[in-house]
Amino acid sequence: MERRKFIKKSTAVAAGASILPIIPGTAHAASRLLGANEKVTVGVIGVNGMGMANLRTFLRQEGVECAALCDVDRNVLQKRAAETTELQGKQPDVYGDYRKLIERKDIDVVIIGTPDHWHCLPMVEACQAGKDVYVEKPIANTIQECNIMVKAARKYDRIVQVGQWQRSDPHWQKAVDFVRTGKLGKIRTVKVWAYQGWMGVNLPVVPDEPAPEGVDYDFWLGPAPKRPFNKHRFHFSFRWFWDYAGGLMTDWGVHLLDYGLYGMNEYVPNSVMSSGGKYAYPDDAKETPDTQYAIYEFDGFGLVWESAVGISGGSYGRDHGVAYIGENGTLVVDRQGWEVIPDNTNDELRMEGVPLTTRVENGGLNLHVQNFLECIKTRERPNADIEIGAHIARFAHLGNIAYKTGRKVYWDAEKGEFTGDDKANEMVKANYRSPWKVPSIK
Repeated sequence: MERRKFIKKSTAVAAGASILPIIPGTAHAASRLLGANEKVTVGVIGVNGMGMANLRTFLRQEGVECAALCDVDRNVLQKRAAETTELQGKQPDVYGDYRKLIERKDIDVVIIGTPDHWHCLPMVEACQAGKDVYVEKPIANTIQECNIMVKAARKYDRIVQVGQWQRSDPHWQKAVDFVRTGKLGKIRTVKVWAYQGWMGVNLPVVPDEPAPEGVDYDFWLGPAPKRPFNKHRFHFSFRWFWDYAGGLMTDWGVHLLDYGLYGMNEYVPNSVMSSGGKYAYPDDAKETPDTQYAIYEFDGFGLVWESAVGISGGSYGRDHGVAYIGENGTLVVDRQGWEVIPDNTNDELRMEGVPLTTRVENGGLNLHVQNFLECIKTRERPNADIEIGAHIARFAHLGNIAYKTGRKVYWDAEKGEFTGDDKANEMVKANYRSPWKVPSIK
């Protein structure tokens, strides 16, 4: 109980504290959408993948118009501009420099769909320019950047929704509601896994080469270290390289670990340890592990993370999910739905099961965007507010830092640092390549 009081008391601590605030429920999805006379004008930075997927969803909502697109790959930019013109009947302006988009007075919302290492700078600058922001997950590639982004959103009083759209998917919330009834009994273990058979399979080593025509590669690198162009470090596969991302731990982990913690209403681990490696593809180009395990220790229970690329056979017949393993039964939830499997120790069922409850069609991302647009009007915090996104990105980074150090690490949430571990604390920091500078929010 004292620890819970500490968590609640600490929600107001500065961004380095890494404590999650009271979490808004998903019931506050948009009850009313923008009308024809209440236009919201958006601009998108990074349009190759989720940036364009997000934009398509925004444009399905009434009263939304896209004024501009930005990408450092002119080939992608031209393609997406044509698609956007077809979607809305109006051609957007295009830019290679995100700052030109942000400085436009007519843009209300900035959507950031860049690689992870390019989330912090445009998000902070958009907030400073008075824009509301929809930023992809994980919100940043370092814990320091997470803290800065929270401070920027609060200082400039902006609405920031993180692209953790499961926060707006009703069946996830219903699963958490059941967990909190106590019917599962004492939960000793929360298991979270992502076995992605289709991702990152054997990325062969290829030689460096000149950047393709139309790609501003130096701008793409931005604050990341200067390296020769290699096609495997670019576009989709950037997520397998530490300079830009954190592998499956940060890619899928922020979605799934988020709900593992949410259901338990516990957010600060006592310790973290992680192991794994490149077991399946030891000689390929990826830097991040193709197989990883992490154990987060809390008071009274443990959270176990498992991930693998090239394998689809995860726990309970699902390639991803969260399992709350209680003494009476186990609740399992993934993107398709949730169910409760009774414990049958000694051939005696300890509770009644709950059959699979499937997801709501047209939910997820669509409801997430609606919630964001509604919050732009009400100025209430959205379902995946910046503090929620920052907290779970930090949590995933703790797992990766433990993996890199090769030892158990102890996180002091109040101080925002590891206890007695200089090597781990160096990994908390953002080290930007000149002339880019880590934003400073007073």
